Amino acid sequence: MNKTNSRKILLLPGDGIGPEVVKEVKKILEWFNKHKSLDFSFEEELIGGASIDANKIPITDEVFYKSLQSDAVILGACGGPKWDNLEFSKKPERALLKLRKELKLFANLRPAICFKQLVDASSLKPEIVSGLDIMIVRELTGGIYFGEPRGIEPIENNQRRGVNTHTYTTNEIHRIAKVAFDLAKKRKNKVTSCEKSNVMEAGVLWREEVQIIKDKEYKSVELNHMLADNCAMQLLRNPKQFDVILADNLFGDMLSDEAGMLTGSLGLLPSASLGAKDKKGKIRSLYEPVHGSAPDIAGKNLANPIATILSLSMALRYSLNLDKEADQLDQAVQKVLDDGLRTKDIISKGKKEVTTTDMGDAIISKLK
Repeated sequence: MNKTNSRKILLLPGDGIGPEVVKEVKKILEWFNKHKSLDFSFEEELIGGASIDANKIPITDEVFYKSLQSDAVILGACGGPKWDNLEFSKKPERALLKLRKELKLFANLRPAICFKQLVDASSLKPEIVSGLDIMIVRELTGGIYFGEPRGIEPIENNQRRGVNTHTYTTNEIHRIAKVAFDLAKKRKNKVTSCEKSNVMEAGVLWREEVQIIKDKEYKSVELNHMLADNCAMQLLRNPKQFDVILADNLFGDMLSDEAGMLTGSLGLLPSASLGAKDKKGKIRSLYEPVHGSAPDIAGKNLANPIATILSLSMALRYSLNLDKEADQLDQAVQKVLDDGLRTKDIISKGKKEVTTTDMGDAIISKLK
């Protein structure tokens, strides 16, 4: 069999459990190279706290340049209490914000899927979450996380004032809305757009501009507008009413974490951060598990690698045009869960507890 052109993947294990879960992704890439002649080329680099310890900065120019040259970037985790006391601009998480902004990764895709094998792991009743399949589309490079002016400043009477600025433009709203509508057309054809138009002018603009795009380019897609706090409540009351949820940076951050917990384990949830297509049709992209660095279990071979492995699946699908291989990987994960294998975070009575490496090996054994 002739090998395809090499696909460049940059692996950024990062901090905490990051190196352990990314190690399992590396094993899967090696399996695809050996058995499917896909010829992935991949290398590992430092990011976050690991980079601070080695290089005094969260991400070096060399690593940033490599991310620009890669077809996909897969991140493990950034941060931990070891670096909590650093100046804000030098914290590990700033590396992630830099990658998102400089790579122009404006769209964050966070699926919240309740695996049928893990319905009982959810804190909600099985009938509420069984069959849950939501995609949250979060705007990633605008809003209050990036707005200027920002900072903490002294004011009169020995007081201080914290300032953050929440802004959005028409173009920023239109491009993220199009991502949500395009995804909905491949799913159940329904978008719920969330904002706080009752108290925020930026929310009024968001609602108006999303509606304009729907009326102009996506007449066949159902669009509902919902206040973000009501959406948070509805996710607990009746989450299966949603298909694609569209939200800005701040509300998308909160709603996606909430939706993630409906599934029973953040250790199962992947995410994709995507930019616009360039002239060659290539999309800049960053893939990462939703969970954090979990320093309390780091180095103990206890972490659940499934979220990172499913992040690889998203990379295969959205950046590398390998839908067939993505489906194979998704199905391998399902088969392992069917077999009753569980890492510590999702263990339940009658199931077999396995380590990080055991879970990775079991998933590879189900690939064909």
